[in-house]
Amino acid sequence: MKLSKNGKRLRRKVRIRKKVNGTAECPRLCVFRSNVHIYAQLVNDEIGETVASTSTQVLSKGKGLTKERATEVGREIAKLAKEKNVESVVFDRNGYLYHGRVQALADGAREGGLKF
Repeated sequence: MKLSKNGKRLRRKVRIRKKVNGTAECPRLCVFRSNVHIYAQLVNDEIGETVASTSTQVLSKGKGLTKERATEVGREIAKLAKEKNVESVVFDRNGYLYHGRVQALADGAREGGLKF
């Protein structure tokens, strides 16, 4: 049986999640990418709690290049993490390639001061 593009991503996601786990001191920075928006959230997997979250929907209603908007989301999630006294995170690319918008979000989070 041939898997769809999203089916392949979900298979990669499961493989990644076996290794990547977030704690209270070092939560998981999880990225979701849709066709229009990009979402990021910090997750403490020990208690199953979302520490902070943001997206392009929340941030800016205006138009702009998708990579630039992803970088803004990265900076914003770093700012929210600093407010919660989180310095380092584990990056969960959620089965997506580390390229384009996902990479731009990660770079923006690093610019904001997160370590991973």
